[in-house]
Amino acid sequence: MPKVGKKRQDAVKSYDSDQLFEPAEALATVKKIASAKFDETVDVAFRLGIDTRHADQQIRGAVVLPHGTGKSKTVLVFAKGEKAKEAEQSGADYVGAEDMVAKIEQGWFDFDVAVATPDMMGMVGKLGRVLGPKGLMPNPKTGTVTFEVARAIKEIKAGKITYRADKAGIIHAPIGRVSFDENQLFENYQVLAETLVKAKPAAAKGQYIRSVAVSSTMGPAVKINPIKAH
Repeated sequence: MPKVGKKRQDAVKSYDSDQLFEPAEALATVKKIASAKFDETVDVAFRLGIDTRHADQQIRGAVVLPHGTGKSKTVLVFAKGEKAKEAEQSGADYVGAEDMVAKIEQGWFDFDVAVATPDMMGMVGKLGRVLGPKGLMPNPKTGTVTFEVARAIKEIKAGKITYRADKAGIIHAPIGRVSFDENQLFENYQVLAETLVKAKPAAAKGQYIRSVAVSSTMGPAVKINPIKAH
């Protein structure tokens, strides 16, 4: 059985782990009990009342957090000609076509987000087996397959995150850092929560938001009252 560190034990004892907090209170508690020596990421997990085995209940998308995530993202753009120039001028970290495909096939993954113009997807598609499992495959649903390259790069650099429900209907997403003030974390959380509510599938039955928990990288989870989650 893994050993629980003293800092984590102290953190768990410092609040009621069974209590259902309002979002702002939960985020304040996460900040208070964070004890790592680095600036921890604050993550949120929404368990939704959906059955992802059905195509009409799968949830996937992207949203720009008003205060970003506290992490600058490295962007790779698959494009040619004028769109490649646009990507370079807009701040893409890497831009290419066949050369980048070959590089990835050789095991290079030094980027956080990949964007592709639609005409490049025939070429990029063959990377699905390696990029898909890593969550790096460009996808129209997340706005990463587009001719609006400059806009895509700007949004990613500004704090755009992607979300996707896993097999259990849970969505995990980063909403900032422990160093963010409480209002910044709350506003980021609120934007994501409202986005997920709007994305509720028509086929979903019963209570939609079943449970919500927030935590820092090294800290314990703090539960949010699902009735007041948005």
